[in-house]
Amino acid sequence: MASIQTLSDTQRRILARWALACAERVVPLYDGDEAGRRVIQEAVARTRAYGEGKADTADQIRKRFAAGKAAKSAGTAAGASAARSVAQTASVAHMGAHALGAAGYAVKAVDLACEDEPKASAAEIRWQVQQLGDRQRMALRELPLLGTDSSGPLGPGLLCTGILGVTIRAIQAELG
Repeated sequence: MASIQTLSDTQRRILARWALACAERVVPLYDGDEAGRRVIQEAVARTRAYGEGKADTADQIRKRFAAGKAAKSAGTAAGASAARSVAQTASVAHMGAHALGAAGYAVKAVDLACEDEPKASAAEIRWQVQQLGDRQRMALRELPLLGTDSSGPLGPGLLCTGILGVTIRAIQAELG
């Protein structure tokens, strides 16, 4: 039986577009080597094609870990978080819940890059919520609240902690 966090392929494609919008805002913060930049750009292009219905789900799932590996070549924590946001976006093809992980890591990247701007994270979360279309909101509402279902990325674990958890909880609260 599939996890409630998986969602349908149609819903995952819809959420991939929103997750990609969140991740692309922080891609400029990625400060890894040239090979890492290529991996990030390839993951963005694959996810865009997946979100537009022009890429195979199985292929996207097979290649979803590449951007996460690029985080290791980042020179800063903000750069690594930007890569992880792209990695979470690429993973939406596997489980729709990764869209919230992409948003969380994008906010973390902004938070780390703008430490002297205490309102930057809240502004980024507001922007993310404003980008949600009706179909994306409906899909996100089908996901369990963060920390309540252990069958996917929204289970108790890394996404529940720190700025990642704050971000995901804020988005879920906005969805009602």
